Amino acid sequence: MASRIKDKSHDEAMAEFYQQDPAYAVEMLNSILEDGEQAELLVALRQMAKAFGGLQHIAEKANLNATQLYRTLSEEGNPELASLAAILKAMGLRLAVERVKAA
Repeated sequence: MASRIKDKSHDEAMAEFYQQDPAYAVEMLNSILEDGEQAELLVALRQMAKAFGGLQHIAEKANLNATQLYRTLSEEGNPELASLAAILKAMGLRLAVERVKAA
């Protein structure tokens, strides 16, 4: 598999990885939400959209037009909570809140 990954772009390789291991996709998103930046989240969501049927498919399932989804997940994107929730739902995921232990 390593040689096949070298022939693909990083985004394509990650999309394939998320497709093969959806649990890793969940772990990655949770890690980014805990310690990461918005730009990292948007990159991961773009890769995951490819893994979960492609951007057009996710846009349709999220009731967004494809152009809006591309803009939302672009480097300059700033998704509203409703859009983010719809995108995640289209991928079979959801946002959740959990209590953080006091330091």
